[in-house]
Amino acid sequence: MTEAILDAIIDSIKILPFLFITYLLMEYLEHKTSEKTKKIIKKSGRLGPVIGGLLGAVPQCGFSVSATNLYAGRVITLGTLIAIYLSTSDEMLPILLSSGTNWKLILNILAIKIIIGIMAGLVIDFIYRKTKKNEEEHSIHNLCEHEHCHCEEGIIKSSIKHTVQIFIFILVVSLILNMLLFIIGEEKLSNLILNKPIFGPILAGIIGLIPNCASSVILTELFVSNVIGIGTLIGGLLVNSGLGIIVLFKVNKNLKENIKIVSILYAIGVIAGIVIELI
Repeated sequence: MTEAILDAIIDSIKILPFLFITYLLMEYLEHKTSEKTKKIIKKSGRLGPVIGGLLGAVPQCGFSVSATNLYAGRVITLGTLIAIYLSTSDEMLPILLSSGTNWKLILNILAIKIIIGIMAGLVIDFIYRKTKKNEEEHSIHNLCEHEHCHCEEGIIKSSIKHTVQIFIFILVVSLILNMLLFIIGEEKLSNLILNKPIFGPILAGIIGLIPNCASSVILTELFVSNVIGIGTLIGGLLVNSGLGIIVLFKVNKNLKENIKIVSILYAIGVIAGIVIELI
């Protein structure tokens, strides 16, 4: 048990510098492109789901929050919002990169999320074409976005805060996983319900509904540790949209619509995860 705990601590410390470099690059990208990205998504029109799906996959601080505010003001369509939610990767990318995961696999995961996001968004907009466009935008500067990004504090300070926050999540998850591996055994743990073709994505989708970075950290760490398969990972990550869901319930006053959006996200994520696992 002591060895398992030490291994978790050492492995987590090893990825710390890579995690910081990744977040430093992400913060730089955010500061340089944030306003341009918002302008592009505002002017996207019927191509919104395509552009939203592509931009959502780019690591950007609080992009799902910004998209939620734009949707609440009916500046973007429901399909565009769903495309962004589905393609948003949150903490998956920095964790996979810092863990030394094959870059081709990372690109495949991102591509799958983008394609599913775009397709779902286009279908939803086709079905709900009555969605009003260009209503008055609600200019909401939400507290959650500040708490998530620390964007106003400068690139380096923000990167350090985000790195420490995610490092703690990774360390806690790694400690729990290593202790479970010690107690249960790797083979038995990997054969639990989380790795089943149908039940795995269903449970991963529930984890994905956790409205902060914890869910993507848990799912990615489970994947890196070979506890869940790629279908289960993608299913959970499709559902996860960072803090977007919290902000949605705060700024969009239509409760039934909010529940519908969350249900659509969950259904798409679970179905996609099951199909990928079966394939």
